[in-house]
Amino acid sequence: MKLALTRWTATLAAAALSTGAGAAVPVYGFEIVRAYPHDVHAFTEGLLFLNGFLYESTGLEKHSSIRKVRLENGEVLQKIRIPPQYFGEGLVVWQQRLISLTWKSHVGFVFDLATLQLQKRFHYPGEGWALTQDGRRIIMSDGTADLRFLDPQSLQETGRIRVSLEGKPIDNVNELEWVKGEIYANVWRTNWLLRINPDSGQVVGLINLSGLLPASEQVPGQTDVLNGIAYDAARDRLFVTGKNWPKLFEIRLKPTGESAQANR
Repeated sequence: MKLALTRWTATLAAAALSTGAGAAVPVYGFEIVRAYPHDVHAFTEGLLFLNGFLYESTGLEKHSSIRKVRLENGEVLQKIRIPPQYFGEGLVVWQQRLISLTWKSHVGFVFDLATLQLQKRFHYPGEGWALTQDGRRIIMSDGTADLRFLDPQSLQETGRIRVSLEGKPIDNVNELEWVKGEIYANVWRTNWLLRINPDSGQVVGLINLSGLLPASEQVPGQTDVLNGIAYDAARDRLFVTGKNWPKLFEIRLKPTGESAQANR
């Protein structure tokens, strides 16, 4: 069975079933391995796993922060607030530094990993959405279909790719994570994750996370969209959460036997 995906920028969840011919991209579901507590007041923007702990950046003006979190119980072990005029966004670790973005202010921050103390600021054009790294470069999303590559030392752009499904660009690429040689990304305001080839930008897999957080655990006016991907490479564990979600989930991907194909 193939899914015909017609308007990515509106929603992936509204994809129609099709049996069209041609190349197609596999679709995955999920199974929950374990659920962990998550701060319902954390408007998650960036998430990463390092040395047994989660590092999380949160957003909204006057509420943005960088925090170190104990995975098992959600306890916030260290926290630093972003200046109140900024809307915090994505987060990545590079060597002994944490690097974060802001949404529309064109300003990023570099923090000491151990102390979370601010080391410096840097600037970039356009919006800042999310960050990850591949061991050589920092990878940045900006809300469009483009992913930028940044030099880890200068934090200047060195190149970019365009995320696409069979040649059709996918906008609203948001939170990023490097997983086994691929870029995983969620699409803002949807329940879908993309598996992206980092050389070409082509989508090589789709992950449908619909139903991950049950309706019974969602609070109207508080629970927001899926956002936050972290990967524990040592133990091959994939974590996902959302803005103001009460839980963070370890999940395992499950093939569905379906595939996705962009309508021509």
